This record gives sequence, C-alpha cells and structure tokens, in this order.
Amino acid sequence: MTTTTPTVGSLLRTWRERRGISQLELAGRAGSSSRHISFIETGRSRPSEEMVLRLADRLDVPVRERNALLLSAGYAPRYAQTALDDPSMGTLREGIQRLLTGYEPYPALVVDATYDVVAANTGIMMLLEGVPEHLLAPPLNAMRLTLHPEGLAPRIHNLREWRGHLLAQMERQIALARSEPLRALYEEVCAYPVTERPGDRAPDEPVAYIALPLLIEHDGRLLSFVSSIATFNTPMDVTVAELAIETFLPADPATAKYLRSLRDRAQGTPPCRAGRGGVGHLRGHANVL
Repeated sequence: MTTTTPTVGSLLRTWRERRGISQLELAGRAGSSSRHISFIETGRSRPSEEMVLRLADRLDVPVRERNALLLSAGYAPRYAQTALDDPSMGTLREGIQRLLTGYEPYPALVVDATYDVVAANTGIMMLLEGVPEHLLAPPLNAMRLTLHPEGLAPRIHNLREWRGHLLAQMERQIALARSEPLRALYEEVCAYPVTERPGDRAPDEPVAYIALPLLIEHDGRLLSFVSSIATFNTPMDVTVAELAIETFLPADPATAKYLRSLRDRAQGTPPCRAGRGGVGHLRGHANVL
C-alpha cells in the first residue's frame, strides 16, 4: 500500500475551493493571473516561496497549514511552534495573566486549538465548583467541561441552544483546518446525551439579550452571560495563532451585582495558583501554563 504526499498545487486548490472563490478571483487578490494560478494548481508551475505565502494569506490559511504548504512546495517552514512554557513566551504569559486577572470578577479563559484550557481566572473557577474530579483531570477541556452530562450541562438552562452554538463553532473550525484531534473531540461531545430540564426556557421564547446568552445556574441563582472570543493579530508562531481568549460579560445587572458580591466576600482570601493538577490547583488567580 502506498500513499502520496499532496502537492502544493492540490493543497492550494483545496483551500481555494473551501473558500468558494474562482481562480480568477484569487489571481486578482494575489496580483497574479488565472493562468498562473491554474498552472500552480495542476503542477505545471512551481510557485516561489513568496507566492505560496501570498496565496496562503489571500486564502486566509491558518498558520499551521501555511507551514504545510511551504513544505509541500519544497521550502522550509516559516512559522515556529513554541511551547507556552518556553522562556521566550514569558512576556506573552504575563500579558495574558494580567488580562484575565483584570477581567475579574467576570469569567475569562484561554484555550488552544482543541479547546484545552491553558489559563483561567477566578470567575471560571466559580462556575466549575462542584464539577467531578474526573472532568477536571489535566488537560482540562472547555468543550468537555461544558457539554458533559456530569459537567456544566445540567446547570445550563438553555442547553440545546448553547450546545448548538458550540457545535456550530467547532464545525466552522474543522472546515478551516485539518485537525483529527478536533474532529475526535467534536464527535465525542456530539454523542453526549441532552437532558431536558423542567422549566427551562423554550427555544422560541423571546429574550431581550443582545446576543445568545449562556444561562447557567450557580448556587441557586440563574446567571446570564454573553461571550466574546479574541485571537492574536497576525501571529508568527503556530502556538500563538491557535490561542483564543474567551470572556464572559454579564448580560444583566443582577449577574454583574452577584459576581461583584462574590468578589467582595472573597477579598482577603489567599488565592491558589492555576495549573494542570485539577480544580484544587486552578482555584484562584489566573496563571498561564
């Protein structure tokens, strides 16, 4: 049995078709000609390193996949993949920690390309109170923690809507990048049962929120959040490119007031550092791993 390595032309064609644009449109974006794009895709012309990177940029190819394009064209990878605990990442770690800590008492976390949690603040740890230890074993995974029937799912009052939002988000990412670990995670969380909760809000019930909220119960109170996701602009490292910072903004005054009251009560309590050793190590101020 033999396998063939995809050529740079076939990979570029796949990305172009995935983006739904023609050779002529891509040529216009890249300052080239449709004839040259056709020759590259069919293997009749070998693109320069500069052209590979230009086409990858115009096609919005993820940084990890740009390395694959360069390799398939016979060039060295351009983008490093540096571990977060590398000394050269010190400034990045400190910056993320300040950001997450500054967002408290509201929840915020940082995940990698497969939704493993690499940093979290006290707001997130508040939401994870009571989650069984086996779900908190390293590495913590945000999708698994949220959708598992023993995780946060039983506390989410609009689970079907929130689950649909998360699965659609994963589907978009799978379409953008060839990631078997991400696909495996998607299939796992898709298979989790969804249990109806008595008294949960009906999907068609009108709401006054500016975006789909996460309606989650904590200590007998119903909290509401809207989330936003931020990534790094023009990253030059695969690890950095795949980090996402998700913040949860209170969607109503009652949620904001409750979180501030929890913070006020906790003032003076020595915090624990975050880490990969489960909930006991994650409670307290944010810490990038």
